[in-house]
Amino acid sequence: MNSTHACLDLALCQRSFDPHALLANWELRQTNAATAVFLGRMRGVSLDGDALRAMELEHYPSMCEAQLHQLATRQSAAHAVDAVLLRHRVGTVLPGEALVLLAVAAPRRGAAQRCCQELLESIKHEAPFWKKEITAAGSCRWVEGNTPF
Repeated sequence: MNSTHACLDLALCQRSFDPHALLANWELRQTNAATAVFLGRMRGVSLDGDALRAMELEHYPSMCEAQLHQLATRQSAAHAVDAVLLRHRVGTVLPGEALVLLAVAAPRRGAAQRCCQELLESIKHEAPFWKKEITAAGSCRWVEGNTPF
């Protein structure tokens, strides 16, 4: 497949999802030699060490999807990969639930790994998501330093 036209399967999810089932289904359609995968789960402890009850992920609808598509298109072309699978939660996420699933298929492992890492960092710092941690004690705190918006 031409790397400038990678197959992108990107979605935001309001509800929990089974990352292993999604990945298995996606992998059935891949013929590449390499797949790099990142699975991020909601942590149970804040950066301050407080137990977390949940996290609220807010996003700017349509702008967020467009930004994710732009980032995936840019990184897949830069690394000559053939396919990208991305699922990202929005709304209320509980500790232990899948927050992000990112898989990248490429002819070589280096391209898949580099694209996966760089796309993940781009999403973390450039996509319009805002995170609010809710502690077990009931206090709320916005997470700083995620996106520049």
